[in-house]
Amino acid sequence: MSKKIVVVGSSNTDMTIRGNHLPVPGETILGGDFLMNPGGKGANQAVAAARLGGDVYFVAKVGNDVFGKSAIELYQKDGVHTDYVFTDDKLPSGVALIMVDENGQNCISVASGANGGLTPADVEKAKGVIAESDLVLMQLETPIDTIEYVARLANGCGKKVILNPAPAQPLSGDLLKNLYMIIPNETEAQILSGVEVVDEKSAKKAAQVISDKGVDIVLITLGSKGALVKEGSEFYIVPSRKVKAVDATAAGDTFCGALCVALAEGKSIREAVAFANCSAGISVTRMGAQASVPTRDEVNQLMKA
Repeated sequence: MSKKIVVVGSSNTDMTIRGNHLPVPGETILGGDFLMNPGGKGANQAVAAARLGGDVYFVAKVGNDVFGKSAIELYQKDGVHTDYVFTDDKLPSGVALIMVDENGQNCISVASGANGGLTPADVEKAKGVIAESDLVLMQLETPIDTIEYVARLANGCGKKVILNPAPAQPLSGDLLKNLYMIIPNETEAQILSGVEVVDEKSAKKAAQVISDKGVDIVLITLGSKGALVKEGSEFYIVPSRKVKAVDATAAGDTFCGALCVALAEGKSIREAVAFANCSAGISVTRMGAQASVPTRDEVNQLMKA
């Protein structure tokens, strides 16, 4: 039986333009498709987990504006519990401007807005649901002191705390010691470890360095090559399926949300990573953030294929 998943993180509105290539400084590109969707790494992960069958509670903060109100409505349609999505009357909702090229690569600029106002006092209001949960998932688009507070609170309650360290920044030993698992991509792993990740050997080295800082389970996502897992003293690669990438936006978020669903259902880490790889693989074949997240039926069908 699936258990409760609490996602603490950001809520943004994504404004995406797809063109032939990403502009260089000073360049203007004409044409391309425009798409506006709810986004934010926290929200993407919450929606992914809910759409894939998880019982998800989202802890976040939005502005008292049309973007915030619309986002909450859409979260609810996907089955995300929004009891702890707070409204800030002073700061606007977060906004992300995203450009995507014809190969699916992107660049993103974010105005955090109300995400920056999510405080430990807000999290304290959600203490009860955190205590009743099995997994707590976070990212780094909200204040680091709030993230550290959640990690201490949840770990103190015996909950599994999972961190997707994006956007990457230095992390304290206190935070790392309160984590059950950390999920960086290649770039984030390099920033956290000082090891350039270019192949399986360097990924193992980076995972070991990160693990030595206090978190035992390290999972480095390697894009089309799958994911490398350090679980205890064991290292292994879980491969991904080959797909035609259209837009990589929220692929990592889909992976994290899917992983938590599988773990909450009692699957092993290896099985959970395979499920997450499959989910993320579907998401990159579609435009948008939350719009690209697959359903459980879609993932099940692909895994059986």
